[in-house]
Amino acid sequence: MATGTTSPGRAKIGARTLRTDRWWQAPLLTFLGLAGFLVYGFVRIFHDSDYWVEAYHYIAPFYSPCLSESCVPGSSHFLGQPFPQLPSWMSPAMIVLILPAGFRATCYYYRKAYYRSFWLSPPACAVPDGHKTYTGETRFPLIFQNVHRYFFYLAVLVAAVLTFDACIAFHGKDGGFGIGLGTVILWVNVVLIWAYTLGCHSCRNIVGGRLNHFSRHPVRYFFWTQVSKLNRNHMLFAWLSLFSVIFADAYVWAVASGAVTDFRFYN
Repeated sequence: MATGTTSPGRAKIGARTLRTDRWWQAPLLTFLGLAGFLVYGFVRIFHDSDYWVEAYHYIAPFYSPCLSESCVPGSSHFLGQPFPQLPSWMSPAMIVLILPAGFRATCYYYRKAYYRSFWLSPPACAVPDGHKTYTGETRFPLIFQNVHRYFFYLAVLVAAVLTFDACIAFHGKDGGFGIGLGTVILWVNVVLIWAYTLGCHSCRNIVGGRLNHFSRHPVRYFFWTQVSKLNRNHMLFAWLSLFSVIFADAYVWAVASGAVTDFRFYN
């Protein structure tokens, strides 16, 4: 039996939707934003150079942590180089980006974003789905969306590594303390990454879930209220952190390639 807008008893309307506003604008802008990120990421992972600035200890987020023997000298500052030399067609970024990409791809907000903008499922409220059938996230491959909680744990590790990167970016030309524009950019990116990560729905459930009485768990209740504040702006932080990581990566790329000279506030 037909369901949804074609089910018996529903009004027979020939038009796809009766909405007269620009309902298509939001999914179009979302499509352009996500597509732009994918294009940049695709270009970046195959560029495979200009991701480490030795003078100021800047490392591009797309290449951190750099754990392969293929990494340029000095860039493997966190855990060394436990992985061997990579094939010529492969870059360290291809390994690094698996974790944040998996976290964002399974994120509750991003699911809504790309379901609507790429798959038209549905493109907007009161606009019929672009597909004849709907199975939700109960079949392959969308059933894998349920691993989001596990990607959250890995995303916390990524955010911690980026925080370490931002700390060592307080490096001057003479090897002492220094602050440059790159330092500020990396720290802004870290703050937005943490805001997005800790505002995750899974984080909120981990912190305050399975409790019948918040009054008996004041510490967990406090953290749950703080995470809930971030969660209310999860969509905002999802976009801001997406653009900030691109901007931070592109800035390090520009400085490392010599296209831009880092502006120094101190040393």
